[in-house]
Amino acid sequence: MRVLLTGHQGYLGTVMAPVLTAAGHEIVGLDAGLFADCVLGPRPADPPGQRVDLRDVTAEHVAGVDAVIHLAALSNDPLGSLAPELTYDINHHASVRLARLARDAGVQRFLYASTCSVYGAAGGDDLVGEDAPLRPVTPYAESKVRVEDDLHALSDGDFSPVYMRNATAFGHSPRLRADIVLNNLVGHALLSGEVLVLSDGTPWRPLVHAADIARAFAAALVAPREAVHDRAFNIGSEVNNVTVAEIAGQVAEAVAGSKVVITGETGADPRSYRVDFSRFRAAVPGFDCEWTVKRGALELADAYRKHGLTREDFEQRFTRLAVLRAASDAGTVDDTLRWRR
Repeated sequence: MRVLLTGHQGYLGTVMAPVLTAAGHEIVGLDAGLFADCVLGPRPADPPGQRVDLRDVTAEHVAGVDAVIHLAALSNDPLGSLAPELTYDINHHASVRLARLARDAGVQRFLYASTCSVYGAAGGDDLVGEDAPLRPVTPYAESKVRVEDDLHALSDGDFSPVYMRNATAFGHSPRLRADIVLNNLVGHALLSGEVLVLSDGTPWRPLVHAADIARAFAAALVAPREAVHDRAFNIGSEVNNVTVAEIAGQVAEAVAGSKVVITGETGADPRSYRVDFSRFRAAVPGFDCEWTVKRGALELADAYRKHGLTREDFEQRFTRLAVLRAASDAGTVDDTLRWRR
């Protein structure tokens, strides 16, 4: 299958491309390249691809493609809150435009990287399934809800969108992100000896390893149409529904000599939800996540040590907001996050 993979030079795309290639697919990448240099260790070998801003995609980019896996986005809540208008422009409008072009070009399957943060303020201890009310509390999560709604309107007998609501990602990728919870806490533990939690530690977080996300997308790509057509799926595992304080405790166990410090300075976080992941396992028999939080913490610690992670890299090169601010200050991108010619 010929697959267009947007965001192939991102944190998830860099892990997913080799998984798809190993499954026998022909991968064509598309990425703006804003984070292509956020590499820890040897530079990864990317599939053939084009450096294209998502807002500039044309029919030519989806011609001859059997399926689209759409990962590209301005990703994470602090960035979305800083520039909500760009979040909606890129994450929402450009994503729907890509889907419309894909449908018109005869693409049959469109796997969309959504997020469990659409449940945002669900609260409580009950497991949240895909039919639960959506309560996004950030522009990032709201943009994902809007795309899901618009893709549903585009679905028909020939075009099958699938809404992959990923839990919060963790784990090593050659293109690292340090601004997601487990990756961040392991970095703090190694660099300072403290597993630093700024909230009160009580919110629930569902976590999923980047490699398990890649495997889930690979499985959804070839699943029978009737099993996935126009359906939302939570991607993750119930065993990785953990509180932030529990995540911190597992990091402290993985990084010898570190200790948990919960400051509570940011107060209670309204984003709290435990998630039910059974629908995807039922739709794709044989799939289950392989990675636990503890195993991921050990993997990250080993990778950080092996590749000599520094505090400057941790806080600047591998933090999305810092990367974009640095590019803006240097004049390499404009105030709409487009490359300056």
